Order: sequence, then structure tokens, then C-alpha cells
Amino acid sequence: MRSGSVRLRAALGATAVVAAALVAVGLLVVSVLRSGLADNAALAAEAQAREVAAQTSAAATGDVHGLDALDDDPIQVVDADGRVLGASDHLEGEAPFADFHRPERASQDRDDEDDDPDDEDDRSAEPDADSGSEEETVTFPVDDDGEPTRAEDAVGEQDFGVVAVRTTTADGTPVTVYAGASLRDQEEAVATVTRAMLVGLPVLLVVVAGVTWLVVRRALRPVEGIRREMGTITASADLGRRVPVPDSRDEIARLAHTTNETLAALETSTERQRRFVADASHELRSPIASLRTQLEVAEAHPELLDLPGAVTDTVRLQQLAADLLLLARLDAGERPQHGRFSPAELVREELSQRAGHRVAPRAESLVPDEVAGSRGQFGRVLRNLLDNAERHARSEVRVRMRRESPGRLELAVEDDGPGVPEAERRRIFERFVRLDDARSRDEGGAGLGLAIARDVAERHGGTLTVGQSPAGGASFVLRVPTAEGGRPPVG
Repeated sequence: MRSGSVRLRAALGATAVVAAALVAVGLLVVSVLRSGLADNAALAAEAQAREVAAQTSAAATGDVHGLDALDDDPIQVVDADGRVLGASDHLEGEAPFADFHRPERASQDRDDEDDDPDDEDDRSAEPDADSGSEEETVTFPVDDDGEPTRAEDAVGEQDFGVVAVRTTTADGTPVTVYAGASLRDQEEAVATVTRAMLVGLPVLLVVVAGVTWLVVRRALRPVEGIRREMGTITASADLGRRVPVPDSRDEIARLAHTTNETLAALETSTERQRRFVADASHELRSPIASLRTQLEVAEAHPELLDLPGAVTDTVRLQQLAADLLLLARLDAGERPQHGRFSPAELVREELSQRAGHRVAPRAESLVPDEVAGSRGQFGRVLRNLLDNAERHARSEVRVRMRRESPGRLELAVEDDGPGVPEAERRRIFERFVRLDDARSRDEGGAGLGLAIARDVAERHGGTLTVGQSPAGGASFVLRVPTAEGGRPPVG
């Protein structure tokens, strides 16, 4: 994926999220504003209605029309029969207030009142103005100034929040006081806020998209540098180069560090493979050249054929090919066979076959624990360690086993030879490495035995180390988990 695509997706995603959030917040703000202003209008209308209701309850029915009311707000006092007993100046002579809003309901209410003779008694029993109120929104005709007016003088309509308060006059007549408050301020405020949001939202979204684009572009700049350097490394096949590491301590810096570590490991692996191929070719060249020379001499002079030498070179060549094949399988990640075997039994079998050697190995202690893995590979490790010990021992090679800890077995092969210098104890496990006193190919091997032993030990979840034996020689210690308590062989 190109970095430009990432920037575009990030900008679009951030813009979409912000847009959704702003729309949701805008709707909530408009709803809260509308509700708050409507509540304010209702409170103002209710206060006016209660004030008029208080005046009405102190006056006789015939004196209601002379009530002192505010001229800017619609007010009506209506009796139970729907007659207007009093109204603000601009509503005098108009139909009952209820007809402006729900004439069908008003008519139905009047019909119900006529049909029920008990209604009059019920109304007379109702409490005064403090008994409660009902809130509604009603559309009134208004004049040029937006004030309520008569229908014939109206130039438009406007919503009013109207509150009805029931009370009784001084002579006991039940009446309803209707008082309204204009919702024009609410509508203008909501319209202003809505227009501001409609204008500001696109501008804000453009700013969010631009800022996100720039921020992501800056954040991805080191990634682009890493990509360019990786492309150069791929094209030049120069694994010694490294990608730039940004100064920041973020995920991109960690990515650069991990990339450089991967390049370093790849460089080491490539160099190791190149050296392995070169060393293998060198090691194979000697026995092949010797064998060819002997065969050519035998072809010309059969009486000069060194048959034992030819057999020795053939055996060396066979062993070297087997070692190279095993290392190749280990490098390819071949999993050891998941079997169980007894290392003590392997030791006894191997020692019995070496009874007639120059230095016959002997076992001091063996334990019956079993190990999980490949019996053949483990036997190869034991043979390599014994061959190495016999090659350098003066007169003694010992094999001992013990339980190092629960679930872990230790096998040591010790000799009384010159030992391994401490500075060489790590290098000795590298492939094709032979110390100075073992440079002879006739007496020493190709330098693969200890490398194979270490790799096989690690494949079985163990370790192979070298130290000094009690006799002063080398002590190779193999530690592996047992079948009961150890971890399984690694793949």
C-alpha cells in the first residue's frame, strides 16, 4: 500500500468520525436549546396566566373583561360554555382561544359539557389558580411587528407557547385563563445556531482533513525512508546497509530497529552460508583429489595402487558428505523424531564398540532416565564427543551422567588431554573450525563434529558447553530435558 493511500484513508476516516460527532453534538445542542427556550416561554406564559387568574378570582363574572393584562401577549378568560369573558386588547371580539388551536376538541368539549349536567358541579369544585396548568403550542395570526392581532389584520402566523390555568370568579363561576408567550426568540435562536453550524461544519471538516493529512504525512515520512532504503538494499544486494532510525521512540523507530536487526541476521546467515559453501568445497576437494590421483596412478601402474589409502579417502568423503547433509537438514529446520530412548543404553552400546581403541572410554555413572527426540541424532552427538575426546586424550576418557535437576539430565565426556583454551571455547563450536593442534586432516576431522553436536543438542531443547575436566583436559557437558519433565524438541 502506498503511503499516499494511507494518508488519504486516515484523512477521510478522521473527517468522517469528526463529521458524525459534530452532527450528533449539533442535533443535541439544537434540541437542548429549543427545549430550554420553550421552557422559558412556558414559564413566562404560566406566570402571566397565574397573574390574570389571581385577578379573575377576585372579580365577578361580569367584571372579568376589565382585567389588567399585558398588551404584547395573547390572554383570554373563557368560561365553561366557551364564552370569552375577557381578553387582551388585540384579541377582544375574537373567537375563544381554544378555537385557534384545536377547534374540533373545543367543540367536542362544549358538547360534552352540554350533555353532562354534573360538569357544572365538577368545575365549581375545582381549585383555584394554584391547582395546575396545561401547556400547548398554538399558532396565532400576527401583524408586521409579530404581535398577535385580529385575523382580518394579520400578515402572517407565529407560534406561541400557551398555558391554561383553571380558576373560579368571585361569584363561583369556573373559568379558564389562557396566556401565551411568543416563541419567535426560540425560533430565531435555533435558526441562528443551525445556520452557524451549517456554515462552520464544512470549514471545520476541511481543517480536520488537512491537519490529519499533514500529521499522517509527517508520521509516515520515516516509513518512506525505510522503504526507499530497503528498495536500494534489494536492488544492490548489499546486506551491510541499514535503514535510517528516526529519533522518535515510537512504533516506527521500533520498526526501524527490528528491520536493522533482521538485516543483520540475514547478513550473518548469508555470510555463514557463503563461508559454509566455501569450506565445504575446500574440504571435499582434498579427498576427491587424493582419490582421483590414486585411481589415475592405479590405472597406469596397477602395482602401485594404494588400496588402503583409497578406502580411507572414500570413508572420509562419505563421512564428510553425511555431516554436510545432516547440517543442511538442521539448517532447514528438520524436526527431530518424537521418540523416547535411554541415553544410558546408548552410552553402553557405544563404549562396547570402542573397547579396543587407543584410549578406551569408560563410564563412571549412568542414570536410567529417558529423553524425548531422535535416538539416531543423539547417538551422533555422543559419537562426535567421544571421537573428539579420544583424539586429544593422553590416557583417559570418562563418561558420566547425573540428574542436574528434576526433569533435566546432564551427560559429560571428559579427557585428560591439553584441554580447550578459554578464549577458544565459543569458537570451537563453529563449523570447519579446528584448533592449531588439530590442523592435520589425517588425525583431525573436518571441524564439523562439535558444530553438529551443538546444533542437535539445541534441537532437543538442550545445551552443549565446554569446560575443564578434573584431569585437566576438556569436559564437554550436554544438558537435555528428560522425557517426563522437559520441554519437547524444537522444530
